[in-house]
Formats: sequence, structure tokens, C-alpha cells
Amino acid sequence: MAGESDPRGRARARTWPVGGRAQGATPGWLGALSPLAQGAGARIGGWIAYDTAPGRLVPWLPIAFGLGVVLYFAGDREPLLWAGLALTAAALALCIAARARPLAFPVAVAAAAIAFGFTLSTWKTARIAHPILGAPAFNVTLSGFVEAREERERSDRIVIRVHTMSGARPDIRLERIRVSVRKGMAPPVASFVELRARLNPPLSPLRPGGYDFARDHYFQRLGATGFVLGAVKQVQPPEPADLSLRAKAAIGSLRDAIDARIRATLPGDKGAIASALITGKRDAISSSVNEAMYVSSLAHVLSISGYHMAVVAGVVFFVIRAGLALLPAVAARHPIKKWAALAALGMAAFYLVMSGAEVATQRAFIMTAIVLIGVTFDRPALTLRTICVAALVLLAISPEAIVHPSFQMSFAATLALIAVYERGLPWLSAEPKTTLAARIALWGGREIAALVLASLVAGFATTLFAAYHFHRLAPYGVLANLLAMPAVSIWVMPAGLLALFLLPFGFDRPFWWLMGEGIEWMIVVASWVASLPGAVGRIHAFGIGPLLLGTAGLILLCLLRSPLRWTGAVLAVLCIVAAWATQRPDVLISADAGMVAVRDSGGALRVMASRRDSFVLRQWLAADGDARADTDQSLAQAIRCDAAGCVGRMADGRAVALSLTADAMIEDCETAALVVTTRNRPQNCTAIIIDRNAARAQGAVSVYVNGNLLQLQAARPPTYDRPWARRPEEPAAQAARQTPPRDATPRPSDLEADDGPSVAPE
Repeated sequence: MAGESDPRGRARARTWPVGGRAQGATPGWLGALSPLAQGAGARIGGWIAYDTAPGRLVPWLPIAFGLGVVLYFAGDREPLLWAGLALTAAALALCIAARARPLAFPVAVAAAAIAFGFTLSTWKTARIAHPILGAPAFNVTLSGFVEAREERERSDRIVIRVHTMSGARPDIRLERIRVSVRKGMAPPVASFVELRARLNPPLSPLRPGGYDFARDHYFQRLGATGFVLGAVKQVQPPEPADLSLRAKAAIGSLRDAIDARIRATLPGDKGAIASALITGKRDAISSSVNEAMYVSSLAHVLSISGYHMAVVAGVVFFVIRAGLALLPAVAARHPIKKWAALAALGMAAFYLVMSGAEVATQRAFIMTAIVLIGVTFDRPALTLRTICVAALVLLAISPEAIVHPSFQMSFAATLALIAVYERGLPWLSAEPKTTLAARIALWGGREIAALVLASLVAGFATTLFAAYHFHRLAPYGVLANLLAMPAVSIWVMPAGLLALFLLPFGFDRPFWWLMGEGIEWMIVVASWVASLPGAVGRIHAFGIGPLLLGTAGLILLCLLRSPLRWTGAVLAVLCIVAAWATQRPDVLISADAGMVAVRDSGGALRVMASRRDSFVLRQWLAADGDARADTDQSLAQAIRCDAAGCVGRMADGRAVALSLTADAMIEDCETAALVVTTRNRPQNCTAIIIDRNAARAQGAVSVYVNGNLLQLQAARPPTYDRPWARRPEEPAAQAARQTPPRDATPRPSDLEADDGPSVAPE
């Protein structure tokens, strides 16, 4: 829009006209209302105008883009790419047509952003399309290059780019697989290996509504997971490794060398955590310390994310700028602040590479880079627009990140902190007006208050997502962060950076030791907080509805500036009510039909299994808000088992049977309301039955009692068909595909004259 002059002679942008009506004029429809309604309507209209003023709608652009991505992942079937492209083109045309209409244009832009997010997600999925193993393969011989290596507490993992593969279905040629090997026996990155392995399809949700591991594996370009059988042979590759593999190998060697140096100086969990903070290798931390970190809400320290990147960049920025400021000639003539920002950006990029460049670290680097680039252009360092740009860039690169817990929790915390910083903490930067205030500021009172408030804000903002994904609350999270995070910020990370800088010169050992002492304090805090009464807050699983309500409430509270933002608090209350009222399943059935959990009259789950899966059972108990361990003997109470199967009873007394033999299944069909079996279903069974074919097609199943009816909810409904979870072939189609081809030669009597002679000439 063209500018107009202000009294000082400078141009300023004009705002959108409100429907050609004079500012402050009362709309005609308000005239028919009572004075009270007119006043309320005028006030609400003023609030809406305030929240939609020029520039205020920009933060809603990534919200609309993200909504398009969410709509893509919410579908049961894969959308057609051309349909998304046509929808995006139509939305862009609508934007052009509505550009002169102040009310219609923002709506058109939002629609275009939604369409673009939807289409970009569709394109990303099509671009990385690759085969997925559909059924277990028990003895597969394969060869290929090692692309990645991951160390864990009891075993290691490697990702292999497959070169040759035999022993699986001949019509499937996987591109990448991930297999587990014995601890300490993982070959280096870029080596060419030959091995035998048992492979399984990527893990489907362990319960309906649970996290979809197969979707994650698909976007990691993994076609199967499993474990090695026998030796892993390193052999001469048929062709040299490409440049990307050689670069990964060089980076991996450097990370391994730093990791070995840290572990040699700091044994045990101190060394494992120090290595996690520097190299990103966090899988060697003991389970007890790992659990204490999660319970105390300090687990975010173990995953390199925005906090770590900010500390690294901040330390480098401060050191470079302070050092250059000691040189008056340089400080007076050159932009040392911008130089320090560029140096910090370079260090952040190095830290990204050194830490393994995981998704959370990439997101943190993008955010940090935007902030530092803004500093070089004299822009405000941290604003809502900064986080908007970071969200758009990250979702454009990795739209699948929006369904990941780390993305949701990181952006929720950052958004809340920025909103509070921009509008709620003017006293942090104000000059003290009294002697007492000056003394408090001198002794760090403001910093302590800011730390407490930041912990509270970030904790509240991430509570919803932690409850949804992990079914846990951290009542003492603020206390743990208040005690541990200052030490991490001013002690642990600076010591680690200094040790890393001095490593090539051989003077790093004292600083690794110093870093370890700070880590020891963090471990002590985590263990102490985890031991407090009620330290583990448990909540049963709830659906996507409360999550969307809570997310919308958080967005309204953070983005709106008028009193309308308190509608976000109303949505938050509705979220809590809806989550609390969520009905828990009465029966849970595993994806292989080998384990069943039945809720008894006391509300507790009782478990019967032909193949007990501890990982699945732990996830079920967590989703039920149950504090029992998977080895608790009470899980088998009231379950009757023999060689033919097991029987448990629901709260209404009806039986649920796990049948192991054909004879038992026939009997259970007459006496039980629900039968689960790994066999094929018999004919004329009056009970509801989940057999191995149904389990393979549907995955895990939840059963809800609704009066006399049993309602089944499957993790993979019959209509669900996505690239990471292809619908199994119908038996008829599978039989037709496996039938040998028939002879298609026409009979001589059926030939026409122009088909040629039916008898070959002699």
C-alpha cells in the first residue's frame, strides 16, 4: 500500500480500511440491539480489530501451515499429489482475487497456507517413497554400507544402506534397514558389511491412539528393523563409498574420539552425560539415572536442543565480543557485535555437526541461526516473528516433525516464554527506582525471579504434551530446574566448551573433570527430586481432541493481546475436563494377538499372554496411569491359565479368552464374549473373535464396554492405507497373485484371417 506522511515528514504505512466505513462508526446491525448488547458488541469488535491490526496476523501464518500438515497426517488414505497442487493453485488464485478486500484477504492467505502445508507434506512423502517390509523375515542375508551407528546401554544399532538382499519376499527390495548388534561390535560408518538378520516390519502403534513408530521409520527411510544373526563381516565394497558416507565417517570418527576422551576422564554416568552434551551420544546413560532425569523433568538436558544451542552460541558470542571490546581501536571502528554473532553462528553450526544433527538439534540450530542473523542486520533477537520463521523453515524441510513430541514441546515452551517476555516482564529490563530494588538487582534478585518464572512458564506450556505422549506429570519440575539449570548454564556447558577447545592441545583433562563435578550435582538433584513423595505424576491416556483444545488455548493465550486471549484459558479448562473424562479401554489386545489385558471390577488391568512383551506391557501400564512394573505379580491375579489358554473376566463378569489350541477355541467360542487367538478363526463362532489375520490387518485393538455391546477400536482401521502402513492384501488378491500364469495362446479355430497362419510353414 502506498504510504502517507506523518507530521514529522516521514512516510508511514496506512492500515487496512474497515469496509469503507469511517473509523469508530457503529455498524448498522448494532442499532437494533439493546444498549448493553451494543456496548458489548462494540467492545468485542474493538478487541478483534486490535488483534487483527497490521502485523498482528503474521504469527498465524505458521499456525495455518502447520494445520495443513496436521490435516495431511490425519487422513486414512494417502492423498493424490495433483489434488493438493490443484488446491494450492486455487488458494493462491483466491489470494490474488481478494488482495484488495481487507476482510477476505487474510482468510484467503490462511487457506493458501493450509493448502500449501498439506501439499508440501504430500510431496515430501512421495519424494522419499520406499518399500516397507510387510511381514517378518526370519533369515535374511544382506550386504551394504553402514550409514549410521548408535550406541545403547546394552547393545548397539547400525543403519545399513542395502546393496544386496536375499531370503525375504522376492518382490521387495528394501533401501535401508536398522539392526541391533552385540554391545561393542558395531562396525564403523562407511564400512561395507555382509550379515544375516531377522527383520520385522516397522513397529505399529502399541495401542489405538498410541505413537506411530512406523511413521517415524518411514520418514527416516527405514524399511525394516531387526537384529543380527551371527557374525558381521567387513568386506571389500563393490564400489567406493560416496562423498556423503565419507563425510559421515569422518564426523563419526571425530565424535568417537571425543567420546572416548571424555569417557577415559569421566567414568560412569558422568562421562555418559558429558558425552551426550558434547557429541549427542546419550544412549550409554544408565537406566536408573535416565529414569531419575525424566521423573525430575531434567531429561531435556540430555537431548541437545534449543537450550544447549543457545548456551553454546551465547558463550561464544560473549567471549568474542568481550575480547574485541578490550581493543579500543577495533571496538570503535568495527561492528564487533556482528562479528561475534557470526562467530557464534559458526560455532553453532560446528556443534550441530558434532552432535549428530538430530531433528531436535536441527530445529534448535535453525532458531539460533535466525536470531544471530537478525543480530547482524540489527533486528530484535527474539520475537514472535523469529519463532514464526523458524517454524516455517523447519516444517518446510521436515513436515513430519509436527507430530513429534520434541517439536511440540520445544515450540510450546519457546512460544510461551517469548509471549511472557514481550508482554509480561517489563520489570526485568526497567531501572530500579528504590534503594531496596537496586540492592535486589545487585544480588541477582531479578535473575532468580526470571529463572523461576521461566521454569514455571515452560513447565506449564509443555505439561499438556508431556501428558499426552508420556502420560506423566512432573510436580517438582520447577524445583529441579531451579536447582540444576544454573549449574548447567554457568558451570557444566562452559567447562565442556573450554575442554573441547583445549582438546587438540592436550590440556582438556582438568576441564572435563570440572564438567563432571557439575554433572554430578545435576545427578544428585535429579535423584533427590525423583525420590520425593509424589514425584511421579501419572495420568491415563487421552485422545487427540483434548490435545487440540489445549494447543488452541495455548496459541490464543500467547498470540492474542486483547482480553480475548482469555478464551484460551477457557479452552485449557475444557481440555482438562475432556482429558479427565476420557474413557479407558476395558480390554487391550496386542498387535500379534499374543497378549491381552482385561480391566477387572476394581478398575485394574490383569494380563494374560502366550508371548509376553515387556515393552508393550510397560506402554500399556503407562497409558493407563498405572504405577506397577511389568514384572508385578498382581498383573496375573484373577487370571486362570492352563496349557490350552487363559481366561479373564471384565468388570461386568463376562469372560475374555486367550485360546492357544483349536479345541480350546471351540469351547471358548461358546462361553466367552471375546476370544483372542493366534490361530485362524473357526466357523460358526458366536463370540467376537480376534484371530491372527485380524491382528495382522488391524494391529493393536482396544475394546470398550457399552452396555451389552463391545465396541472395538483398531490401531489400523480397515480404511487405513498410508505409505508407512499399507493395508494387507485380501486373501483372494493374494491367491490370484500367487497363482501360476495360465497359457494365453488362442485356439486355432479362434484366429482371424489377418492374424496369420495357424500352422507354421515347413
